Amino acid sequence: MKNKLSFLFFAFFISSVVVAQRPLTEDDYYRLVTVPIPEGVKLEVGGMAVLPDGRLGVSTRRGEVWFITNPYMKGSRQPQFKRFAYGLHEPLGLAYHNGAIYATQRGELTKMIDTDGDDEANEYQSVVKWPLSGNYHEYSYGPLFMPNGEMLITLNLDWIGYGASLAKWRGWMLKVTEKGELKPYATGLRSPSSFRQLRDGSIFYTENQGDWVGSGRMTHLELGDFAGNPAGLRWSSEPGSPVKLKPEDVPSTGKPMHEVAKTVKGLKVPAIWFPHTILGISTSDIVEDTTSNRFGPFDGQLFVGDQGHSKIMRVFLEKVAGEFQGACFLFRSGFQSGILRMAWGLDGSLFVGQTSRGWAATGKDPYGVQRLVWTGQTPFEMKAIRSMPDGFELEFTLPVDKKTAGDLASYSMNSFTYKYHRIYGSPVEDARPVPIRGVVVSDNGLKVRIVADTVLREGFVHEVKAEGVKSAAGLALLHNTGYYTLNHIAPGTKLTIAAPAKHTHSDMTMASTKTEPPVSGAKGKAAVNAKHITEQPADWTNGPDQVITIGTVPGLKFDKTQVEVKAGSRIKWIFNNNDDMLHNCVIVKPATANVVGDAALKLNLNGSKMQYVPVTPNVLFHTNLMQPESSESLYFVAPTTPGDYQFVCTFPGHASLMQGTLKVVK
Repeated sequence: MKNKLSFLFFAFFISSVVVAQRPLTEDDYYRLVTVPIPEGVKLEVGGMAVLPDGRLGVSTRRGEVWFITNPYMKGSRQPQFKRFAYGLHEPLGLAYHNGAIYATQRGELTKMIDTDGDDEANEYQSVVKWPLSGNYHEYSYGPLFMPNGEMLITLNLDWIGYGASLAKWRGWMLKVTEKGELKPYATGLRSPSSFRQLRDGSIFYTENQGDWVGSGRMTHLELGDFAGNPAGLRWSSEPGSPVKLKPEDVPSTGKPMHEVAKTVKGLKVPAIWFPHTILGISTSDIVEDTTSNRFGPFDGQLFVGDQGHSKIMRVFLEKVAGEFQGACFLFRSGFQSGILRMAWGLDGSLFVGQTSRGWAATGKDPYGVQRLVWTGQTPFEMKAIRSMPDGFELEFTLPVDKKTAGDLASYSMNSFTYKYHRIYGSPVEDARPVPIRGVVVSDNGLKVRIVADTVLREGFVHEVKAEGVKSAAGLALLHNTGYYTLNHIAPGTKLTIAAPAKHTHSDMTMASTKTEPPVSGAKGKAAVNAKHITEQPADWTNGPDQVITIGTVPGLKFDKTQVEVKAGSRIKWIFNNNDDMLHNCVIVKPATANVVGDAALKLNLNGSKMQYVPVTPNVLFHTNLMQPESSESLYFVAPTTPGDYQFVCTFPGHASLMQGTLKVVK
């Protein structure tokens, strides 16, 4: 027994040393527990609600509602699944209220009641209906119960090349009264899959990238607000509409949204921008931390999911000049599928419901439910970023090492914005480094005041990096970058710092923006890019040897999975993006599609202007990033070495699914 105890103590000591020496990761602080799903249950999560007895209710995109008993996996660690309801039309929301289950289907809000206590719904009541055109993009979300018993729902825009409101109230948030009446609340929404009311009564919704949407964003919605997409304004003249704008009142100039809001009355700018491809590509559910610190040191902050990147961001909000703004940070990545829904468990853990069919995600599973559990260990993080009259104040979760925190070289800042226009998405616009004049560390080591050496730009996103800061115990920040949406500069007293410190310009944490060197073309002229030739070369007097047309189909797929060409032949490659999202088509060396896709993910803020095509010899030829319903032709000479080359869409989150084979033969 003594030898056994000595061995166990030695093993524990060795494992502790290993943990102490390796860098700490997200998993050391927030552990992922996967809920096992029975074979035959396709749990493509559309809605999720925790019942008062601790059971987890889940609605699925296949039209079912399931109750999961013991989702916390206590005792036997085996959860039990019971189907409560079926036959619904893609319910993308679920709520429990006064003993009944509510779900929002495509064209109806439905109340389901179990009248005999067998955990199966035997009464389906239609609370309210709304018209449908039949367009596949008519997703409907909710309901969200308000304290007064009324509910909120949101209706997705249609898709006919660009967003459209073919059926009444598409692109709106609507109130449902206790009598089952629909009342319009706000519009300008494109894909409003998620919305919440916070403890202070404010209502926020998240938006994916799309037409009129430069990047993922979260907006505070009040009665009569217009959030940016004008398609829903088609119904602004209807009786009861609190919005008076008309579609023609909204110009598509490409100016930043905050500039347009100065002249378009009622246009509501986001409280938070999530930089595209850095903090996700398709923002989803919002939850407010109401766990009384059972989930860590972030009480009152928000957690926002992302479906495409299978991760969660954290949001700190504050009010300046009467409007919400704040900072967002990466929080936890590595989920099994695309995050759509989140709900607090009774123990303060976070249930995360996931699905990816038709909506590609970095998580490889088609669906799943996972539970995120705080280990009790406090991560070293930037807890908050606050606006100051001359810069920002950073608050940390743990005391900092004052030497590194007081070093100007430990920080960098940049600012940028996005275009507001009819086009799908936006490149990063007007990016500039923000020089730092000085930093001041608080006596308790929990806060650092960063003073900028220039006037900050209102309406811009400010990237704040603290790569060099260590904790008093020597830890590096778990996530060293925050993105503050500065709608208004806070009032107050500026710090007096005698002289500007010497500072270096930041690279905005982006990958190199170098382009391919030009190569000689006809008559000594330089070609724009040998990998992206969109006009037939002058010496192709007889035209191409082969014309290939590649298109797209829903579900992140090319319409052809294999194409055969002769080695060394002249190819005209026509790429038609007939999908409702952005795509490119990149031809790469054999077995490198995933490698190139991963490299595209790391382009960060440079990605859009590089067409999400990384600079690598693995890329042979490529189109630009194509808007929906657009086309581009490439001209190239096929490789002379036979083999199975690949074509892939390298837009972040697409590469793992959207691939094909270019078979080069002799």
